[in-house]
Amino acid sequence: MEAVMDGLAGSSVVVTGGGSGIGRAAVLRFAAAGAKVVVADLDADAAKAVVADVEASGGTAVVVIGDLSDQSVADAVVETAVTAFGGIDVLVNNAGVMDTMSAAADVTDAEWERVLRVNLTAPFLLTRAALPHMLAKGKGAIVNTASEAALRGSAAGAAYTASKHGLVGLTRSVAIMYRESGIRCNAIAPGATMTGISLTVDPAAHGPEVLARYRQNIGRLAEADEQAAAIVFLASDAAANITGVVLPVDDGWAAV
Repeated sequence: MEAVMDGLAGSSVVVTGGGSGIGRAAVLRFAAAGAKVVVADLDADAAKAVVADVEASGGTAVVVIGDLSDQSVADAVVETAVTAFGGIDVLVNNAGVMDTMSAAADVTDAEWERVLRVNLTAPFLLTRAALPHMLAKGKGAIVNTASEAALRGSAAGAAYTASKHGLVGLTRSVAIMYRESGIRCNAIAPGATMTGISLTVDPAAHGPEVLARYRQNIGRLAEADEQAAAIVFLASDAAANITGVVLPVDDGWAAV
């Protein structure tokens, strides 16, 4: 455990979607490593509960509540890290929403716009807000939560798949643009994981019916903490020479 926590003690970390699931597990791991954590979430009760857990264990965390696809909220998250903790060393863009597994012909404008804004635009806004502070320090680590759906077309609906493919593109672009400035950017690609993300599906619709044919290779369900372990590793100095990587954490699904 010590190796994956290298360089995190005393660092300032932002975790979006930190109130539940993978985000919550990541917050607890970062705090255990001695990092000070900004927990950003739309769910105030969940975020405050995580902060209480951190503080009960002797750690330090603060909450920012709001819609992360709003530029003013993204700015507030970063400014909170800077004001409360003296800067931002690690940004974890983890918050996300699922689609309805709909095929392209069945995706509504509202679903498309919501999924893209939360899953792709929000990480962009937060990354853009965080970069000047990282550049001023000459270092930083960004970890994005992509998905197995970022690696294939058979893991989710059109909107979610497009959003996660876009997030991988953003990850690689940031990695190459800023590698000479000491900033690393990587992503994990979780497979099926036990989280609280909501999923509303009409099994009789075209998208879910087609996708069901490909579910036999999904592998076992991961614990949220298994995904969080990969996030913390990529954020730590143990991954100092790793950037631009999309790491599947999926029980081998990507290898099938």
